[in-house]
Amino acid sequence: MAGKPLRVLACGDVEGKFDMLFNRVQAVQKKSGEFDLLLCVGNFFGSTSETEWEEYRTCAKKAPIPTYVLGANNPETVHYFPDVNGCELAENITYLGRKGIFSGTSGLQIAYLSGTESLSEPAPAYSFSSKDVSELKISLLSTPKFKGVDILLTSPWSRGVGNFGNKPGEMDTKRCGSVLISNLATSLKPRYHFAALEKTYYERLPYRNHVVLQENAQHVSRFIALANVGNTSKKKYLYAFSILPMRSLDPAELVKQPQDATENPYQKSGKEAHKPKMLSGAEEEPACQFFFDLSKRHGKKRPSDGKGGQHSQLKQPKKIHQPTGPCWFCLSSPEVEKHLVVSIGTHCYLALAKGGLSDDHVLILPVGHYQSVVELSSEAMEEIDKYKSSLKKFFRSKGKRYVLFERNYRSQHLQLQVIPVPLSCCATEDIKESFILQAQEQEIELLEIPEHSDIKQIAQPGTPYFYVELDTGEKLFHRIKKKFPLQFGREVLASEAILNVPGRADWQQCTASRDEAEAAAKAFREDFQPFDFSEL
Repeated sequence: MAGKPLRVLACGDVEGKFDMLFNRVQAVQKKSGEFDLLLCVGNFFGSTSETEWEEYRTCAKKAPIPTYVLGANNPETVHYFPDVNGCELAENITYLGRKGIFSGTSGLQIAYLSGTESLSEPAPAYSFSSKDVSELKISLLSTPKFKGVDILLTSPWSRGVGNFGNKPGEMDTKRCGSVLISNLATSLKPRYHFAALEKTYYERLPYRNHVVLQENAQHVSRFIALANVGNTSKKKYLYAFSILPMRSLDPAELVKQPQDATENPYQKSGKEAHKPKMLSGAEEEPACQFFFDLSKRHGKKRPSDGKGGQHSQLKQPKKIHQPTGPCWFCLSSPEVEKHLVVSIGTHCYLALAKGGLSDDHVLILPVGHYQSVVELSSEAMEEIDKYKSSLKKFFRSKGKRYVLFERNYRSQHLQLQVIPVPLSCCATEDIKESFILQAQEQEIELLEIPEHSDIKQIAQPGTPYFYVELDTGEKLFHRIKKKFPLQFGREVLASEAILNVPGRADWQQCTASRDEAEAAAKAFREDFQPFDFSEL
């Protein structure tokens, strides 16, 4: 049976401002009641720590609650930490050590790693190396029935922690932070991970430690970066929370998924580490390097602006995506119906659907040849997200919401169908219900997947599937095992319950002359232009 939750405070860089921190802790306790412990990450000591610290070291002053700190992050403060294995620095203030596990009588398990990442072996006294990380991982992963740790304490952020989640202001999490800590967090699956050093506050959305529809549910992790004590911007540096040790929780309670949970930010990089190196965005097939002049009636191919021209002549990229025959959607293909193209980005383009369910039914398509979303590069995915955001704003300005679907079955080139539905027609919940009901009638298992799920985590390249996304972020997914009705998505949206245009369910029955299609494309292009992020 679960006991009483522990009440914990976590703090960012103290930088020697001990009085300011402990006065704040006392104020919090006076207002909210007693806390059990204080955990400090980042730089505990600063360049002017000596005078204040002497009062705590000599017991003239005392920390108000048991305080546990990480070690040095620079050579100037190494001397404050006399024992690499951890020791008491002052009454109620304990240095945890360079790396290890701290377990209290309650069973709360805290993993910690002091210092910043080092590229050399052995690491200096203020750094950690890949060997340190491996030893810490092995000590935990060798434990029978290991599920994860309650808390992970590091000073640097983990590299890429912002992937699939909310963005931490101006911080670029793809460049800052430690790759080794990302690797550590992937393995240890902390319920809470605290870090500092960047002088800012960032509480990431909780992320999953399992792959939806492929693995059994596991608990979520929360990454929280804390600012420095006494910062003039008044960014949060003290974080209060209550926690029951993992071992005390009912398994069903432990794996409950909050609604805002996202994909694991480190999962992608972890998988790519075991894959052959793919071509980068700059090395994609030449189709990405040409753009069509949309101001002309007949699309002319014009080269890109030639930046880095010599380099592109020297480098002959290897084509890894080739259509098996003529492709109507590769932008470099002579078969593409260029008069329907309404916007072109670097990796993707937008075109009116031939035989659309409505005059503003559009397709988001990759410029090069890719069969499905799961095969796209991260750059192409980012551009698709930009198109979705632009279309959402555009259709909302017209009093509409969009429905997006992809059918990766008996199709050669990725087509993301984007169909606007008038707001007055039906609610998002009605649209979702229509898809689910019609799927049930046809014995199609259409599952609702978490809002922040990444389709690449659910389906592997080559897997046939059908996927629906509403502009609220709600998603439905079906893994195609045998046969699948090719017009299913159109049939649901054309039904009486939504657009009420049953005669347009089959695109081949929706005929329009080339002049009519060109006029519709021109009108859409002009209308969409204020919302279009691309430079035409």
